[in-house]
Amino acid sequence: MGNNFSTRIEGTCIKFRMGRTSIKMYDKHGIILRIETTTNDVSFFKHYRKVEHRDGTTSMKLTNMKKGLYNLGPLKDVLFNANKRFLKFISDIVDPSVGIKKLEKVSKTVVQNNRSFKGFNFFNEDDMNILQTIISGAFTISGFQNKNLRYNFKIYSSSQISRILKRLHTHGLIKKVANTYKYYLTRFGSQVITMGMKLKEMTIIPELAKIYKQLA
Repeated sequence: MGNNFSTRIEGTCIKFRMGRTSIKMYDKHGIILRIETTTNDVSFFKHYRKVEHRDGTTSMKLTNMKKGLYNLGPLKDVLFNANKRFLKFISDIVDPSVGIKKLEKVSKTVVQNNRSFKGFNFFNEDDMNILQTIISGAFTISGFQNKNLRYNFKIYSSSQISRILKRLHTHGLIKKVANTYKYYLTRFGSQVITMGMKLKEMTIIPELAKIYKQLA
């Protein structure tokens, strides 16, 4: 996973990549804004399709895509949905509609099945690392799993990551894809995390810096 930013004659481009698949946004000659999801390995994506077994039987399963005309339709839908998620993601950056009440909702402890899940603190380093990771543009391509977060947080075990995912899910920040171990950021999650980071970096910290300077 990674990202890069570049400026060329044709325009400015920012790209997020996950394996051999990437999503990029660029201003073509400063006239047209384009968002594209591309892949060099269609098996990176999965979909429900008929699978033929060695004994001659068939069944419908969630499995990797294959190259061929048969998968063009499902592949088009997957790439198009990745574009839509990215558009929603960047729209939340400038959308001022998210209120303080939604931020308060995420910061409160939630009790579910007699288990309590503490809220998220935007001034806690561990919480911020988690939130900044799941809002990464790379995860808008095909979601994320336990193993993806373990790659970013090597200090955590698989069971610890599972508890973090449960905590995120309980607070409505992520949603799980049925019959898979894959998660996506919810629209609510995208809005709240983006707004929380904006308030912290662009309002609260600068104001505290002014007060500290005045007192000094």
